[in-house]
Amino acid sequence: MAGKSKSGGVTYRTKAKQHFFRSLDLNDVITPADDDQGAFTGTKLVCSLGPSSHTVPVLEAMLNAGMVAARIDLTWGGLDFHRKSLQALNTAMANTRKLCAIVVDTLGREVMVRRPCILAEDGWPAHPDPISITAGQTITITSRQDIESSADVLPVTYPHLHTMCEAGDTIYIGRYLVCGSDSASLYLKVLSVEGQDIKCQAQNSADMDGLMTVFHMERSNDSLLNLQNNLPLLSDYDKSAIMALGQDFEVDFVSLAYTRTGEDVLEARAFLDSIGMSSCKILAKVETRQSLLNCNGILHTADGVVISRGNIGLDVQPEKMALVQKALISNCNLLGKPVLITRVVDSMVTNPRPTRAEATDIANAVLDGTDGILLGAETLRGAYPVEAVSTIAQICRVAERVFDSATHYETLMEATQVLDGASKVGTQSATLLHHTNGNGVDNRDDLSGSSRTNSEDDVQALSIDSYQDTFAGPKGHNMPSRTATTASAGSLAYALANSGPHRLQPLSKLESLASSAVRAAGKVDADMIIVYTATGRTAQLVAKYRPPMPILTLVVPRLVN
Repeated sequence: MAGKSKSGGVTYRTKAKQHFFRSLDLNDVITPADDDQGAFTGTKLVCSLGPSSHTVPVLEAMLNAGMVAARIDLTWGGLDFHRKSLQALNTAMANTRKLCAIVVDTLGREVMVRRPCILAEDGWPAHPDPISITAGQTITITSRQDIESSADVLPVTYPHLHTMCEAGDTIYIGRYLVCGSDSASLYLKVLSVEGQDIKCQAQNSADMDGLMTVFHMERSNDSLLNLQNNLPLLSDYDKSAIMALGQDFEVDFVSLAYTRTGEDVLEARAFLDSIGMSSCKILAKVETRQSLLNCNGILHTADGVVISRGNIGLDVQPEKMALVQKALISNCNLLGKPVLITRVVDSMVTNPRPTRAEATDIANAVLDGTDGILLGAETLRGAYPVEAVSTIAQICRVAERVFDSATHYETLMEATQVLDGASKVGTQSATLLHHTNGNGVDNRDDLSGSSRTNSEDDVQALSIDSYQDTFAGPKGHNMPSRTATTASAGSLAYALANSGPHRLQPLSKLESLASSAVRAAGKVDADMIIVYTATGRTAQLVAKYRPPMPILTLVVPRLVN
């Protein structure tokens, strides 16, 4: 339903995702589920390849267990290692006759501790000497490039980190793919900044092993005050690695680390187009509060979103984390954009079984509407990569069986009609705003150079207030707001507020076709929906409505001269 937020802006409020039990008898609930590995799983599993998952036998087992995409993370590991992993993946796909997408995750704006490393026998880099830190110990983080690492001094790769910090800030240092609860997690409180040196006090004891990444945590609860590093979206290594892997392998997705704005996505798209990878899709990783506050632009430009819960959990208040995840998933569901979450079974790095909280977390994410789960350390260096994949796939299958597809369908139908109507009204209102001011007075000369003609920007106003409420809450009056401009006369928000949410608009032809197919399949209890497509857009729209049956996509290629 549409309505107004506390700040006066127009927002679309989604209904809570629901699940249902056909029987409340616990004997039925705890009946063992079908453990057939060949069973359909709607929630897709993306697995990081590394020392624990780069051989053909392991990759075959992971494919059979439910892996549908393999992730290559350029943050760590040499290009030769990643090539061998993808070659093994191709062999595993041929042996199992199962397709697997390739996702390349960029290094981007990552800040790391500079330490010497050696190559293990399998070609994976390793740090031979761990560093032990004791709570209360004074540690210096330095931007100087001529300093060697030790237990007291940690040099970082970013030469301007000292310019971003001030006394009282919190800096988190953790092992690669570890965020928050591992023994290799270190929280530091900044005592002072002296030149290029940042004097800190350790808040906890930690054993720092492997590659260590640095995260400057948000200092403000009400607004975005932290300075952001000026590292490029794509490093030179990112660009050369993507080009090299794209020439030898069919890269399906590029996952953009530390995406901050929609402009970042457009920059990455321009680069991919320039190297002949126009068909490669872009997944934007939402990792900081800045990306959350600019999330609307990211959602409308990216092909999908990855909620990087490790870093987001550091940059957002703990009590807000669940709301952030649910809000992001709901917005992606409304737009029909795939959304994935990370950090689901950290304990399975060293244990063959997840904790109760982790199992519940996975199921709740599926019931909230998440489309995929990205495994990091669990499959990259974990002791049980195959078990992690099979366990998560089984949890997802069971949760999907009690997902209320009918309620989800009706909610999206109403929302889509409102948003489709919003786009149409927005186009008209943009033309009106181009020629008149809020009082209806002709103002063409003044507005001709600054009017906004993209109605998609207006659609973004529908949900920005939900993020403001999520982050700032009732006391968040200092947070920058866009509603003061988007709700002006002639804008989409103004038009929606005055037309009423009950005046639903006709769907687009393609959306109508996709939604009708899902409805018809549900009415006749079909076993499968078959979609003919050239670009995949039709199949994506069908999947948006989350039908309970599998979707088989038949691609009709387009001939190009």
